[in-house]
Amino acid sequence: QVQLVESGGGLVQPGGSLTLSCATSGFTFSGAWMAWVRQAPGKGPEWVSLIKFDGTTIVYAQSVKGRFTLSRDNTKDTVYLQMANLQPEDTALYYCARDKSFGALDAWGQGTLVTVSS
Repeated sequence: QVQLVESGGGLVQPGGSLTLSCATSGFTFSGAWMAWVRQAPGKGPEWVSLIKFDGTTIVYAQSVKGRFTLSRDNTKDTVYLQMANLQPEDTALYYCARDKSFGALDAWGQGTLVTVSS
């Protein structure tokens, strides 16, 4: 069974930082492109970032570029999302997902909530 479990969400003040983790199992993590997607309250999902299976290619949505850093540890089957200079508009449920092909996300975690508020 493919499993992705996000953690690390919580309440943070504007300008603060937070790091999310996604622990995976049930598939060959080292051969998978991985993505982060978020969904703000009352809005549809927004793609955030994507990383190649070996970490050599990383892309970001314009809205988070320069503030967020995506990384992975293939010895731990875990992907991370470091978030800095967080703003209220970053408030969302953050999901980790496996990218099957060019944005075809076929496996998702349950999400972890990030709330940015003073």
